[in-house]
Parts: sequence; structure tokens; C-alpha cells
Amino acid sequence: RDVVVNERGQWNNKIEFMLSVAGEIIGLGNVWRFPYLCYKNGGGAFFVPYVIFFICCGIPVFFLETALGQFTSEGGITCWRKVCPLFEGIGYATQVIEAHLNVYYVVILAWAIFYLFNCFTTELPWASCGHYWNTENCVDFNNESIANFTNPYATSPVMEFWERRVLRISSGIEEVGSLRWELAICLAIAWVICYFCIWKGPKSTGKVVYVTATFPYFMLLILLLRGITLPGAANGIKFYLYPDISRLSDPQVWVDAGTQIFFSYAICLGCLTALGSYNSYNNNCYRDCIILCCLNSGTSFVAGFAIFSVLGFMAYEQNVPIEAVAESGPGLAFIAYPKAVTMMPWSPLWACLFFMMLIFLGLDSQFVCVESLVTAIVDMYPKTFRVGYRRELLILGMSVASFFVGLIMLTEGGMYVFQLFDSYAASGMCLLFVAIFESICIGWIYGKRSLCFGYRHPHSNGIFLFFLIKYKPLKYNNVYTYPDWGYGIGWMMAIYNLFWVNLAGSLWSHESIICSRANSFG
Repeated sequence: RDVVVNERGQWNNKIEFMLSVAGEIIGLGNVWRFPYLCYKNGGGAFFVPYVIFFICCGIPVFFLETALGQFTSEGGITCWRKVCPLFEGIGYATQVIEAHLNVYYVVILAWAIFYLFNCFTTELPWASCGHYWNTENCVDFNNESIANFTNPYATSPVMEFWERRVLRISSGIEEVGSLRWELAICLAIAWVICYFCIWKGPKSTGKVVYVTATFPYFMLLILLLRGITLPGAANGIKFYLYPDISRLSDPQVWVDAGTQIFFSYAICLGCLTALGSYNSYNNNCYRDCIILCCLNSGTSFVAGFAIFSVLGFMAYEQNVPIEAVAESGPGLAFIAYPKAVTMMPWSPLWACLFFMMLIFLGLDSQFVCVESLVTAIVDMYPKTFRVGYRRELLILGMSVASFFVGLIMLTEGGMYVFQLFDSYAASGMCLLFVAIFESICIGWIYGKRSLCFGYRHPHSNGIFLFFLIKYKPLKYNNVYTYPDWGYGIGWMMAIYNLFWVNLAGSLWSHESIICSRANSFG
């Protein structure tokens, strides 16, 4: 009996494609990383290297990957097979990085969902001491200056809620401890939502993104309007934007700008290729890419006002310098900002809106990443997975497997594992390495005229080398040093990602095969 292979599918319209890509690239990094990097690296002066990398690296590679998917109508692996089988390993490397990302990124959603559940109360549980998880060193500052307290071991209620209530963090990665079942339930909720967002491919994803990609903007606007009306907001914004030109002589500023571009634009992950592959062949993807790149950077810029206006308010209320409250990453999302909202009237409302924004920002980035990996696998074996409900079962299997792997990060020692994944498995070093090979393959092997791609990226090479030269061993909270075997695991994950770039090409034995290319796309 003949097997009926389902059609690959396409976006119903351009809006669905634009919203899907916007939902993928506009994520948590726009809110908790970019504003802090501006403040840390010279305020307004940081825009100089950022714009340079935006023009020379961000837009070209973004266009390369999107156009590659659109012109080949293939996922993140088989598209490189059409271009040049020798470089098919680029596709494997991007999907291995993607698989690592799918495991740990959703853990942030679990934390945010847990916080959201705790917002539905008259008093936020991290606003005061006296709870069963608090210690004798917990100090409720009550809007007073931290300098008035002399206890060197004093901790804040929000810090103890994060470390003792949410994480129940152990003393090190050696002590894995027990599973946090409350967080495991939140992780399961996140994966169930992700599954039903993508289980029908572009048909379901294209409808969901109308909400998930636009709702964070509504939340961001509300938080921005609230933030700029708070006392001390102007000081926070000043620290965010005030230019320090002397910082441009520091190479680290340029490295931060380059890595932020790679992170925030989701390049070298295969996501853009997968999303572009559902476009019609004649779609004007160049114009789409310009619009999306400008939207992404514009969102990051506006988010800085929303974040630093609130941090300026917190510094004003506690009579401390802005440096004492400015943080990035999870420290901003789960410590600094939650602490700031406790000082506002109607604090549960503002906390609820903030964590809803985080959840939606992370949610569409997460399910698009999963969709990218699924697309790559299905395009490799279309006769296997485009039959009946096998594609849906593949997504279910991947979701369940990723859920169980992610549980290790929800143990008492899970935060240390999370940081290993964040710093090594999906690190900027891996992304930069892949970007170099992408540029070589398209610019030198396939030919710039064949894809209308005339850029080469020496900037990527420089960032990659400086990244290695300036490497410092990972520390948790700038205090805890991992054991040697912990660093070994991290480097093994990073090397495993890069290993695939060269492996796949070596499997093709005949020179005429590995250097061949498709004569036509579509």
C-alpha cells in the first residue's frame, strides 16, 4: 500500500512569518542583558560597536540564514546538504546547540511560572522576612539605606526567597540534592504549552504568535509608563545612556557588543533557516530581515528605559548608587526587579505583569527553537515523519525527553548545572565558530553570486579569538568555583557542539560529492 506523505506546509501569510521570527529573536536577552551591557560598557558609547556589528555581522548573517531556508525550502541540516555536502556538519552543529538550548532555556520559564503563581496574594512573599524559609540573617530594609545595617551576613528577603524558597540551592554542584517538585510541575506546564503551540507546524504556530509575539509589547509599554513616572527614574535612565567615550578603547566592550548581536538575533541556531523555509520562494526576505533586525534592536533600546527607570527608583528609595542594584540575567529577573516592585503601590499587580511579560518573551523563543529542531529532523526523513501523526509524536517524544533531562536543573544543585549549559553548551564561542564556517561555505565555496551574498565576516574571527584569550573560569555568583570535573563537563559540551562541523563532511568520501552544490533552489 502506498504511503501518503503529508505536505511540508507554508505560512498562510507574511504576518505569520514576521511574528514568528520576531517572537524568536525578541526574548529575555532584550530585557535582561542588553540594558545592562549598555550601562556596563559606557552607556551611549556602547552603541558605536553595537551598530558596527549590527551592520557588518547581524544583518548579513541574519539574511544569510533566512534566505538559505527560503531558497532551499529545507530545515537547518538538509539546506546545507543542498549548498555543499562538505559543510553539512554546520547544520548538525546548529541543531546540537539547539537541543542543548531547548533543555535549559525552558527552565527559566519554569522559574517565571513559579514566581507568577506567587504573585496572586495581597503581599508578595519576597517582600518581608518571617517566612519559614528565611534565616536569622534576613533583614527587611523597609526602604532604608543598606548602609545603615552593619551585619556582614545580612541578606534581603528577595534573595532568600530566590535561593532558599525557589532554588533551595546547595553548596555546590557536588551536592545535587532532591528534586524541587513544585518547579518540576511548572516545567511540565511550560512544555505542555510549547507542545500545543507547534504540534501542527506552521498552521498552529502561525496562529499562536499573534498573541505570544505581541502581548510582551503591551506589557513592556505598561511597565515603561509606570517606570518613568517613579521618583529617581531619571537617574536610572542617565546611568543607562550617559556616554563614556573612553570605554571604547577596552576590547571587552567590542566583544560584548558582538556576542550580544549573535545572541539576540538567534543566528547560528538554525531557527531562522527553519522559519524561512516555510516562506514562498519569491518572498522579499531581504526587506523582511531589515525590518526584523531594526525591530529587535529597537525593542532592546526601549526595554532599557523600562528596566533602568525602575532600578533608578530602587536606588533612590534605598539611598544607594545605581551600581549597587544594577544586574543582568536571572539576577535582574528574579532578584533586582522583584525587589523593586515591592516598593511600589499595588506591588502584586506590577510583579504579575512583569512575570507575564517574561513568560511570553521566553515562550515563543522556546517553541520556535523546538520547531526548528523538529523541522530539521522531519526534512531529513520526510517519508518517515510526514506520515499520519508521526510528526506530532516526534514533537511529543522530544518534549518528554527534554523535560526529563531538564529535571536535573531543578534539583538543589541544579542552578550550577544550568550555568554550565548556559556558559558552555550554548555559549557565544560555539555560535561564533559556526558563523565563521557559514561565511566560508557561502562566501567562498558556494559563491557569493549564487546567493547574492557579498559579505565576509572577519569580525567574527576576531571576536572568537578574543573570546578564547579572555576566557575566565565560570563562577556562580562570582564566588563559587566549580571543581575541575565540572569545568570538564562544560568544555565537553562545547567541544561536542563544534565536533559536528567537521564530522558530517568526513562521512562523504568522494570529492565530487562533497564539493557539489544544487543547481537550483525551491
